[in-house]
Amino acid sequence: MSDREMMDAKNGISSRKSYGFRDPVVRNVVDKFVERSDIGYAKYGSTLDDERRLKMKGLQKYLNDVQEELMDAILYIQAARDELQDLSEESLIEKFKDDRYEETF
Repeated sequence: MSDREMMDAKNGISSRKSYGFRDPVVRNVVDKFVERSDIGYAKYGSTLDDERRLKMKGLQKYLNDVQEELMDAILYIQAARDELQDLSEESLIEKFKDDRYEETF
């Protein structure tokens, strides 16, 4: 029995709705959401719905979490841009080296 099936049994879920996807990109994103939910449940032992219904976390904490996640996202975007810049510069250097090598023949 998978972790998800054990979680379902624990929470009284006897069946899951199955979805067909026209778009593999959408399917991939949904798969990632499910995986992330499983990881969160394994780590914290509760779902976001549990947190909300049981008042484990209030609105201010949710807003703080959103703000922190968005700040992290900005940092990841900048790191990716820097990486892209480095790759672009490396590519130009390699092209320059290749062009100089060809000129010698």
